[in-house]
Amino acid sequence: MSDKDKIGDARRGWESTVLKKMLDRAPERREHFATTSDIEIKRCYAPDDGAGRDYVDDIGFPGQYPFTRGVQPTMYRGRHWTMRQYAGFGTAEESNERYRYLLDQGQTGLSVAFDLPTQMGRDSDHQLASGEVGRVGVAIDSLADMEVLLDQIPLGKVTTSMTINATASILLALYLAVAEKQNVPWSKVGGTIQNDVLKEYMARGTYIYPPAGSMRIITDIFAFCGQEVPTWNTISISGYHIREAGSTAAQEIAFTLADGISYVQAALDAGLDVDTFARRLSFFFNVHNTFFEEVAKFRAARRLWAKIMKERFGAKDPRSMMLRTHAQTAGSSLTAQQVDNNVVRVTLQALAAVLGGTQSLHTNGRDEALALPTEDSARLALRTQQVIAFESGAADTVDPLAGSYFVESLTDDLEHKAVEYLDKIDELGGAVKAIESGYQQREIHNAAYRYQRDIEQKNEIIVGVNEYAQAGELPPDVLKIDPALEERQKQKVAKVRAERNQEAAQKALAAVTTAAKDGTNLMQPILAAVRAYGTVGEISDAMREVFGEYRPSITL
Repeated sequence: MSDKDKIGDARRGWESTVLKKMLDRAPERREHFATTSDIEIKRCYAPDDGAGRDYVDDIGFPGQYPFTRGVQPTMYRGRHWTMRQYAGFGTAEESNERYRYLLDQGQTGLSVAFDLPTQMGRDSDHQLASGEVGRVGVAIDSLADMEVLLDQIPLGKVTTSMTINATASILLALYLAVAEKQNVPWSKVGGTIQNDVLKEYMARGTYIYPPAGSMRIITDIFAFCGQEVPTWNTISISGYHIREAGSTAAQEIAFTLADGISYVQAALDAGLDVDTFARRLSFFFNVHNTFFEEVAKFRAARRLWAKIMKERFGAKDPRSMMLRTHAQTAGSSLTAQQVDNNVVRVTLQALAAVLGGTQSLHTNGRDEALALPTEDSARLALRTQQVIAFESGAADTVDPLAGSYFVESLTDDLEHKAVEYLDKIDELGGAVKAIESGYQQREIHNAAYRYQRDIEQKNEIIVGVNEYAQAGELPPDVLKIDPALEERQKQKVAKVRAERNQEAAQKALAAVTTAAKDGTNLMQPILAAVRAYGTVGEISDAMREVFGEYRPSITL
């Protein structure tokens, strides 16, 4: 008798005796258990649930294709993930103070949050910026602000992630200009720009230009950094916001990798070699509450991306096949009620990211459902990572849940679900055409609706919200943004415009428009414009003249 037959016989015997007696006495909590991706969760997993899976080809060893178990052979035994707390608010001075505080507390990388006007390519004194300056991130209008933001931060030693998309080229240029002023060669500058505009069209909304112009800017960044800033990650292909908008885990994998496929194809169409730029691609995933599904999600995404790069795009360099990822705990899972419960949620999510093999991690503050985190909340969130790293033992072996019948089965199922979505997107003509048809948006919308309905019907329990609520609880002290900062920021940008060399600034801005028209790589003209103290809004407008602005035409 084979092992498979032996296990099958044993399972049937257990079901007909031990299990049946229990179910006759007491039914289970519900008839159907499933993940967010509607993958059935079986009562019990055994070796036969992996029938057909080949260990070497499908799971393998850490640091080698297909990277299911991680992108490095030693993972956290070599060094811990980068602890990169996302921060930014108010003015550059205030944010610089927070960054230096977090670095003093043991943070190992910066992660910059920008306000909405900066993200949308509007200066702080633009009429559309009114009421938003410094609210959800730091206001950056020109090189003068960036110099203050990064004051006394050694850019040759600290890596920086910048959550910026439509204006990513400008913020990268500002960062490099500050590095020049610090006498740090670009070859020593490390970090990441998010630079993922496709997910903005489907899930977040901070886009400026139509897809063609946006993809042009992105591939120009790929080409420029490949030559000039070799250790910079030129894009962070982001599933985080897709999940925050309400997607399932399988949709997060599929829609993120579909965007990645579009960026790779655009770079190839622009004449770039896949093994020149692909090693600098990175990813950004959400970590939600469904613990085991989240662990499996990272493993499935790595394996699927490795196959895509090798089989679809012909990558030869193993580094081009690695899905390296930052992770952030789920902001959408945080509750304004009983905010201390958020500490538990964030801890579980952070542990899932570590067990899933992330390369860097941000942990949310307990009070972020109410406001930007206070200093105390930010420190506690960082300490959460440090306790996991140094006290839990989770970092002492690579991929510790590998071989779990449940986790390996979930990894397979999530990959299969994601492939079904990818096949559908290919049928529609790729990610851009699928976005233009509203496909991903509708899928996310429907998933979010189902989840909200389950909460309202108490099929999903949110502790402190639809169960175990507590009347009369007092809100915690939250971070408050000084309303006077907007006026101060307006005065600062006006001062920059008044004191700069006007002829040099206008000449540099005109060169950006010319490059956008004639196909010249945009990065050098943008760098010249930021060195001449052209503002973020002015440089964005110089490209708006050519690319226009995107206006969505689909309805859900």
